[in-house]
Amino acid sequence: MFVVVCKWLYFCILGNYIKQQNKMAYHLKQASEILERTPNTLNAMLSNLSDAWIYTNEGDNTWSVFDIVGHLIHGEKTDWIIRAKMILSDSENKTFESFDRFAQFENSKGKTLQQLLEAFSELRAKNLKALKQLEITESQLDMKATHPELGEVTLKELLATWVAHDLGHMAQIARVMAKQYKDEVGPWEAFIPILNK
Repeated sequence: MFVVVCKWLYFCILGNYIKQQNKMAYHLKQASEILERTPNTLNAMLSNLSDAWIYTNEGDNTWSVFDIVGHLIHGEKTDWIIRAKMILSDSENKTFESFDRFAQFENSKGKTLQQLLEAFSELRAKNLKALKQLEITESQLDMKATHPELGEVTLKELLATWVAHDLGHMAQIARVMAKQYKDEVGPWEAFIPILNK
């Protein structure tokens, strides 16, 4: 019995260690690897698609691929770098303005997806250049500001969120597109989890 308990403890401890090792700590260089690739990933995935892929959504109150790219553009214009600079500033007022999660519906009117992809690529390149110019140090990552809904946040949390936000919306784009064939895949639906998320 003792041997069984020891093995169980060993695997619990090892399992927890492995789980902990599977989560990355934030590093600006590693984060930039994703941020740099997002525009090319979106271009490769979305350029020259037919309208059915671009403008179809998942149902009421959901976003299309077009809407998601517009939302990413709005973030590039009003969120990440502006907020990073605010955190790093000497200003006494470090309270972020609210982020309009739905601004893309107005801002993207009359534009094509190709125009949005180009705008996103340009804005991201500009923001990555600005990020590099900030020359953020390890100690500055702990500097704080106030989010209007979340309360106190750090620069590290903001910059990590920028990466997770990209990845989340790329996953959302894949899900929106995959669901267009949900009724077409027949019994294989059981093996394609993204169709039921």
